[in-house]
Amino acid sequence: MCGTDIHNALELTPVSESSCSCCSTAGKASTPPTSTGIPGTRYALEGLTCGHCVQSVEGAVRALAGVEAATVGLVPGGTSTLTVSGPASPEDIHSAVEGAGYAVTGN
Repeated sequence: MCGTDIHNALELTPVSESSCSCCSTAGKASTPPTSTGIPGTRYALEGLTCGHCVQSVEGAVRALAGVEAATVGLVPGGTSTLTVSGPASPEDIHSAVEGAGYAVTGN
């Protein structure tokens, strides 16, 4: 994950000092989107901070047998939402997210 195995050890640059727009929270909603347009099961995720984090989780979950689609609604540094469609088991999805270095905090 972003060059470190421990997502809590990742020190973030303050937005005011960064030109990275993917991590900026200025002008963005402080809560996850209410709908991704994909019907499916939703999971609350912690530890995602940028687009690379999103790609890591989506890739890990999409690689599971039975996953038809996986989309993350990113809230940098907050609670992001993973929406998964298909018959994959919640246990497999939790394992894939944790294997990518992030935490599932709710279903």
